[in-house]
Amino acid sequence: MLSVSLCTFAETLNASTPRSRSADVKPRVIITADPELDDSNSLLRYLLYSSDFRTEGLIYASSQFHWKGDGKGTLAVPDGMDYRRLKVKPCPCTSWRWNPDERFIDDAVALYSKVYPNLRRHKRGYPTPASLKDRIRWGNVAFDGEMSEDTPGSDLIKTVLLDDDDAPVYLHAWGGQSTIARALKSIEDTYKGTIRWNAIREKIIRKAVIHPSGDQDDTYAKYIKPHWPEIRYQLTLDAVNLSYFAHDAVSADDALYFSAPWTQKNISARGRAGSFYYVWGDGRQMVAGDKFDYFGFAGKSADELQREGYNIWTPIRPKGSFIGEGDTPTFLNLIDNGLKGYLDDSFGGWGGYLDPAPRLVSMREFNGPFSTPVRAPTHPFLAAAQRDFAGRLAWSQATSYGAANHHPIIILGMPTTLSAKPGTTLSLKGRTRDPDGDKVSLTWWLLEEKGGTFHKQVLNQRVNGQAVFVVANTAKAGDRIQIVAEATDAGKPALTRYEKIIVTVH
Repeated sequence: MLSVSLCTFAETLNASTPRSRSADVKPRVIITADPELDDSNSLLRYLLYSSDFRTEGLIYASSQFHWKGDGKGTLAVPDGMDYRRLKVKPCPCTSWRWNPDERFIDDAVALYSKVYPNLRRHKRGYPTPASLKDRIRWGNVAFDGEMSEDTPGSDLIKTVLLDDDDAPVYLHAWGGQSTIARALKSIEDTYKGTIRWNAIREKIIRKAVIHPSGDQDDTYAKYIKPHWPEIRYQLTLDAVNLSYFAHDAVSADDALYFSAPWTQKNISARGRAGSFYYVWGDGRQMVAGDKFDYFGFAGKSADELQREGYNIWTPIRPKGSFIGEGDTPTFLNLIDNGLKGYLDDSFGGWGGYLDPAPRLVSMREFNGPFSTPVRAPTHPFLAAAQRDFAGRLAWSQATSYGAANHHPIIILGMPTTLSAKPGTTLSLKGRTRDPDGDKVSLTWWLLEEKGGTFHKQVLNQRVNGQAVFVVANTAKAGDRIQIVAEATDAGKPALTRYEKIIVTVH
């Protein structure tokens, strides 16, 4: 009746070193990002959800796709899949796809400062703009994979990992991991061979959680994994797809949330924050003349752009459509939506579930053209995640609490952890209320994984927010079953809140 493979996945990945954090403590997060268009979009979403995190750092990073150069005129040739696809090779060059006046992280925080007064009207816990600005640093950006020297960014990571707060530190690598690698190497260089080394090493392994958006500079493979193999390297499967290719990779129903009409209405039209978000045909480029960044051009065909020297690596979309947020899934499971996707006993959530057998794949390995992906089944979380983002954007624009929608509340009439024998019938009880007075629907379902994707199996619903679940006779002692209570209101946009019941078979 229930696939328990995800339970096995989570137990296998976390058995060696428990690193759970309490569900009522905000996760500590450090973002490292290179100046890619989708990083900027992901950063906007992150800042709109910053009420849910303890942001410890916002760090400029390099990758095989973007590096600043050392400022000394040193010439280098990019060693990445994008450069290999160019018919005309412009390098050796002193920088690669990097604006000499780059400040996209500073710009995003400056934008946040303008909408902060509105955001804090709708939810407690938003950090002050000054506190976020104080956490911006420049990391190891000179070249692809450069980690030879300490930088303000690596120093910040080092300080946080060594501090007295023993909570996990989620190190999100949206570009390369050279700044993270440099921080770890600096710790190793400082303490290895000293009487404190074993304790320091154990502390770092206990605290650090690396969540990469692909291996973009090989520093994990070349340094971190050989020297710090015990550090949790958190790869997930079946996260909400927000990639450049999402239009064609998601189901037809889910693709609605990337269309020009939906994006324009729910994102672009939402004031200052919405206009900051990059969409197709908006006339902007991260770096002027970048031959891989053709997303801002409207009314030109792929053939026309190719004749102008642009490398067309993803299909042209209608003006106003979603472009991409490929790095957003790294933090989706940390959002306070009730799914508790970060906990060791969780099967995950919006950000997918833990990969049971992660394979390190360098992004240099790709040589051929991108192919059109096969559409996935409708994702149980994509629509809710996109509507939720639209809700945060609405908060950024609404000057009063009553001018925007807010999440419904689930009140469970039962414990969130249960123990049951095979064949046991469980009565699931819950009720809802809505702060805006909207009508709320409550659905109970199983969170399963089948064939590498999430599956939503709706349970036998009864009236008044109740449902029935029967533990399968084939369930084995130790199996963990995850039941989701999902409440969605009738506001605009419709917002969803979850709670989880974890059933352990004995």
